[in-house]
Amino acid sequence: MAKKITKPEDQPNEKPRVHKELEGFDIKINTFGEITNSYDIDKINAFLNKTVDDKKLRNRKDLKDGEKGDEEEYEDGEEE
Repeated sequence: MAKKITKPEDQPNEKPRVHKELEGFDIKINTFGEITNSYDIDKINAFLNKTVDDKKLRNRKDLKDGEKGDEEEYEDGEEE
């Protein structure tokens, strides 16, 4: 038996729970497919860097907590 598809009007218009540091964060996709949000992307990235463990960078010894990756490494000697 097929599932009954609920229309968007039938669903409650509640805001999702977010971390208290991200209060007021809202993200939407407009009719052109562009993502719009109510929070600065740099603040979101700083929050994610602080709270989420990146398993690809977990065993790297050259990075300290909160430091960015290979950006500075490639700036010296690119033009050889």
